Amino acid sequence: MDLKPAAETAVRQCMNLASEESCVIVTDDRRLKIGEALYEVAREITADSVLLGYPPGPQHGAEPPAPVAAAMRGADVVLAPTSKSLSHTRARGAATDAGARAATLPGITEEVFTTGLDADYERIREECERMIERVANAIEIRVTSPQGTDITFEPGNREWLSDTGIVHEPGAFSNLPAGEVFISPETATGTYVVDGTMHPHGLLDEEITVEVEDGFVTAVSDSELRSELEEAAEAVGRDAYNLAELGIGTNVAVTDLVGSVLLDEKAAGTVHIAIGDDAGIGGDTEAPIHSDGIIREPTVYADGEEVDLP
Repeated sequence: MDLKPAAETAVRQCMNLASEESCVIVTDDRRLKIGEALYEVAREITADSVLLGYPPGPQHGAEPPAPVAAAMRGADVVLAPTSKSLSHTRARGAATDAGARAATLPGITEEVFTTGLDADYERIREECERMIERVANAIEIRVTSPQGTDITFEPGNREWLSDTGIVHEPGAFSNLPAGEVFISPETATGTYVVDGTMHPHGLLDEEITVEVEDGFVTAVSDSELRSELEEAAEAVGRDAYNLAELGIGTNVAVTDLVGSVLLDEKAAGTVHIAIGDDAGIGGDTEAPIHSDGIIREPTVYADGEEVDLP
């Protein structure tokens, strides 16, 4: 599989890497080929390029080794294709706080890499801007679905963010492939039913029902997800059950779910809801887990009015 065209899109179009800049590619043993493809393009642009590998983390949101975190913090551009997500880590937050432009590719596969980056990112940016305009000032967001989802979020004073894939400004951050608007709500109450993709299963054969009260998960129908949350709770207690994120997919190039959370949560017209860490996206909860679940057929209401999804 030829990975270079997708790597070119990531490094040149999405990150806009320049010859006078430094670039750190962070990968793990399971995603080394993708890391090497990105590194080959980066080194064509700047001699100040580094490829760093480390053993896969134990779960999404786990911190990378200290030397990796230090390199990320000192770079102009960071690309992180890893099997376990670095998106919501202190290391990624410290890097962007220091001015790095960063893109994480959590759980990326070669297939998702080559197909998910074949997109019109200017169109995706336009869809993100339109959606932000629609939801940004809402006091209450409600999501329902035919499968039984009925959950209400209160954003409070927190800000809606965009993941456009265009990472050209110092301190900017995006997932790649990109295409979503999202928020860490101050609180939420209700039920959501995941019928799309969710870790640790991938594309679901059976729906997962999650009960939420006052911003915390109170019940999970799936034993494997429940075990992951219990393990995270051993480290941080109740914070592992924090209702961390509400996201709306805006990538109009993604029309079918493939079992990759990274790609599927961007699919236009879907909603994803996450449990756990939200400190990297405007919240105040730190946890060693961030678990997204994708809802295929949502209806979204902003202050009682239905939102036209992409």
